[in-house]
Amino acid sequence: MTNYRDAKYTFPTVTFSGVAESSPVEGNIWYDSGKYYLGTSQSFIGSWSSGGNISTGRYQLAGCGTQSAGLCMGGSRNTNPGWANQTEEYNGTSWSGGGNLVTNRTNGAGAGTQSAGLLTGGSAQGYTYFNSTEEYNGSAWSSGGNLATARIALAAAGTQSAGLCMGGNDGSSSVITEEYNGTSWSSGGNLATARSSTSGCGTQSAGLCIGPDNGTEEYDGSAWSAGGNLVTGRGSAAAAGTQSAGLFMGGGSNPRTATELYDGTSWTAGGDLATGRAYLAGAGTQSAGLCMGGYTDADYYRTDTEEYATSTGSYDELFTASQGL
Repeated sequence: MTNYRDAKYTFPTVTFSGVAESSPVEGNIWYDSGKYYLGTSQSFIGSWSSGGNISTGRYQLAGCGTQSAGLCMGGSRNTNPGWANQTEEYNGTSWSGGGNLVTNRTNGAGAGTQSAGLLTGGSAQGYTYFNSTEEYNGSAWSSGGNLATARIALAAAGTQSAGLCMGGNDGSSSVITEEYNGTSWSSGGNLATARSSTSGCGTQSAGLCIGPDNGTEEYDGSAWSAGGNLVTGRGSAAAAGTQSAGLFMGGGSNPRTATELYDGTSWTAGGDLATGRAYLAGAGTQSAGLCMGGYTDADYYRTDTEEYATSTGSYDELFTASQGL
């Protein structure tokens, strides 16, 4: 426990002026304008807030990019054909139409950025499993290298030129991992546990595969090893961030509002989604996350977007200088 009587006075690098410092430190005391303040916490669990709606409600869509430059593509929609070819781009406030996919598909996996996106796997009308990959250049999709094994409900991570995909369903839950070099896919190390309806984030050399049970696996570029267990195991969720700072949200049948944060070792609870949902898409980082679409029992074709932000601390006023210690 911090001994506050012995704590050293620390002066902020930015004038406090009644606004929380960007990085308060627990136990440190700040002085400003005749008052002393105590840094009460270094971090909080964070919270979700509403963003702009996607134009067409979809579930089993894929996502990538960042909170201020997001991308969502494909999915299942309530129009004919039900398997979507739509792409939408997010600017941090609203979504706008992007180039259509070459092939309508749902239940694929996305990675990369808004200007260099990657979509692989999934299925089409009639439940044909795809091995095809598509690459986005910021305006149009083109065909990339095929997966060695066609599958749905897989996860992806990395970039367009250094992609990673893992798990999924090729008739049953799969352990298969494949790595992309911007042209073709090659075999990577198998997952320790076969996983379908799983989620992924991170990079090709530092990947994270999460769910659908409470298990997490970490990839080092050649092999998978066990990571920390989820607080609540579930599949059909979305993930974002990195192997050492992961964000995992929604999914499952109960609770679909749950968010969890990963520090490279263990998962902890984050702030709940405003609207619980499964089969949603995710993008961004742990401190600036993005999720969109998905379904609930009441509405299979969600249009709402939510943005995640973590807080780095707060101050409590202790006393004025005239009061002394």
